[in-house]
This record gives sequence, structure tokens and C-alpha cells, in this order.
Amino acid sequence: MTEAGLRAAAVIIDGERIHAVVAPGAVPEGVPIEDVGDRVLMAGVVDAHVHVNEPGRTEWEGWRTATDAAAAGGVTTLVDMPLNCIPVTTTVAALEQKARSTEGALLVDVGFWGGVVPGNTDELPGLAKAGVLGAKAFLCHSGIDDFPAADAATLRAAMRAMAEAGIPLLAHAELELPDLPTPTCDPFSYEAWLGARPNRMEDEAIALLIELCRETRCAVHVVHLSSATALPRIAEAKAEGLPLTVETCPHYLCLRAEDVPDGATQYKCAPPIRGDANREALWGGLLDGTIDYVVTDHSPCTPQLKHADFVEAWGGISSLSLGLSSVWTEASARGATVASIARWMCEGPARFAGLADRKGRLAPGLHADLVCWDPDASFEVTPEALRFRHKVSPYLGKTLRGVVHGTWLRGARAGEAARGAPLFSREGS
Repeated sequence: MTEAGLRAAAVIIDGERIHAVVAPGAVPEGVPIEDVGDRVLMAGVVDAHVHVNEPGRTEWEGWRTATDAAAAGGVTTLVDMPLNCIPVTTTVAALEQKARSTEGALLVDVGFWGGVVPGNTDELPGLAKAGVLGAKAFLCHSGIDDFPAADAATLRAAMRAMAEAGIPLLAHAELELPDLPTPTCDPFSYEAWLGARPNRMEDEAIALLIELCRETRCAVHVVHLSSATALPRIAEAKAEGLPLTVETCPHYLCLRAEDVPDGATQYKCAPPIRGDANREALWGGLLDGTIDYVVTDHSPCTPQLKHADFVEAWGGISSLSLGLSSVWTEASARGATVASIARWMCEGPARFAGLADRKGRLAPGLHADLVCWDPDASFEVTPEALRFRHKVSPYLGKTLRGVVHGTWLRGARAGEAARGAPLFSREGS
């Protein structure tokens, strides 16, 4: 997958960098060659939304298992969210502690998002200087009390500081609305969860974020968009020239509310997986460019926290290592190409995270991060195939297209040694 399109080519690697991308016949004599045949060779996937949960809740996931799963799925770079680790990454001291916890454990490269919570505005310039790629806020309860929601005043102050520091705000866009009716159906029914998180929570949160973006000119990024009814407002804001970007996730593109069985809390996430018409509208938004890119939002927990009804169970989808295959399965059925996958899952997230000088494309000077995969082959998702810590996932038993055959991190096979490294906003930091 070259910058000129999908074609026969050779990637020449010098150390950890791509030296050149040339026609196969232009490889110099004597250079050792690894031939991947007719499979696709693409830049490594950049998953810019992952909850690794280390330090502090390592029993939920951890650097070693998360990066092992990433490498198995063609991901060469992930960016870790500021929760649900302990401490949350809302101070420079917490960032330093998190970076230290990665030592000797990384099989892929890892960047970090900071956090925005009430009272930490003064920390944001220091976090930016220390190298976070941006900072995330919740507009509703995050699920843990040590990462409280940010109201409009908190967001406004934080966004002014972040605009000056040159880093974006990432936002979990759901507002807790006082007039929402309490669902009365069986809490083991998926309708109970879907009814508790309607589209309006997202739509009103996104409207607030657009207003604050217009006011402060801080770059704003909406994470894990689920509500397709927000797409027209997003498109209008982009047409206005506001610095607004949007991601969505495989579970919103590949799964449907109509298929969620009663009690199947492995499907629970916030915002929720919605109905088929909503899913198709999200695909329309991705295909027309309103949605910028796709990330997994891998958000695992211990299985015990899923052993409850839809109201009480922990919300989060485990899918790290399955992003490329799950998205390709649905994308190829809609006529999308490998070039689209490279744009949505490699180039787009690398550019947003400020890593385009190192990651996301096969181009001279960039890191030699590669994934070799067969877009025509299929596989069944089994517990044995999953590398993340707990084998709890709504994808179990499903057949996906796109089999990963090899992943290279900075010129060497990923997964063979803990040679991943922390990434900061400035190369060499």
C-alpha cells in the first residue's frame, strides 16, 4: 500500500526507518529480501484509543498483554487513555509513573493521552510540555470516581490552556440529561441499556463541544461516535472550518443492537451499540469523510465485572487485535478498498495524534512499521486466538475477513522481543 496506491513494490529498510519504496526490480543486488507474495503490505495500524489500565488496574489488562494483542492484529502503535489506570493521567507525576511502568514490557510503540478533570487546568501546560499527545475529558460520569466529569466551565478553561499549548481536547461526548426517563424493562435486556443512553445524550454533548470549539479555537476531537444523528451537525462544523475531528469504532460499524442477546454484557459500552439503520448511517459518514478514522476503544475489565445485568455491568468492548479484520469484513462488503483501510486505521489516527512524522504511511524517513495481511482469507474468532488478558469479547464465534500474517516494528518482527518504546509529542523526547 504505497502513497501512490496499491501496487507491486518493495520497501527498503535501513535500521529502524524506511529508506525507500521502489519497484520490485529496483532493489539493489545483495540486499536480503523477504517476499510476502500477493498479500497486502501496509503501514502498521495506529490504534489511538486503547485502555491499557496499567499501573493500578493491571489485572484488567496491562502493557505486556495489550501490546502482544496489538502486534497480533497488525497494530504497531497504540495510544493509551488516561483512565482506568491508577493514578489517572491528569498530572505530570502520573504521566511519569505511567511511562516508567512500560519499561521492559512493550511489544509495540505506545503514546499517551493526558486527562482533563475539574481542578487540573494548571497541569495541562506541563502535561503538554512533558509530551502527551492531547488530553481527554468526560462530559458524563466516567465509571470511576477519580476521573470526574468536566462541566462547561471546566472545559472552557481547559480548552483555552490547551489551545495555547497546541494540543487537542478529546471528549467522551455524552451529557447526563435530567429529563431522561428511567428505563422500566428487564435490566438483563439490552433495551434497558439502549434506553438509558439515547442519541440525544451524544447529540447535545457534541453541540456543546462545537460551541466551545468555536469560542476557544481549541482543536476538539469526538471519541467513539455512536450517534449517527449527530453527523449533520458535525459536517456543518467542519464546513465552517472549525478544528473538529471525529472517530468511530469497529463495534459501532460491525455490530447491531438487534443482534445483542439478553444478558450478553460483553456487548455493553458507552455510548451504546445502536440499531442497524444507525450503523448504516455511520458507514455513510465514514465513507464521505465526515468521520475521520476508526480505532478500537479497547476497554477491558475482569470477567467478574461483566457478570451482571446491563445496568450494573462494566461497560467496555474488548477488541484489540481484531480492529483491522472486523472493519475490513464490513468495509469490503460495502465496496471500500485497502486504501480506505490504510487511511482510516493508519494514516488518519497517526496524523491526529501528531505522529505523522513517524507513523502511518510507507514513506522514506518514517518508522519501518509494517503489517502483512491477506484480505481474502477468513478466520473464526476463538478464545485461543485472542492475546489480550481476558477472553471476553462480542466477536467470539464470529467469522472475520483479513488475516494478519506478520507485523514489523521499526524494522524488526514485532512480538519477538519487548522493543516497543514510549512515544511523546516531540520525537526524541
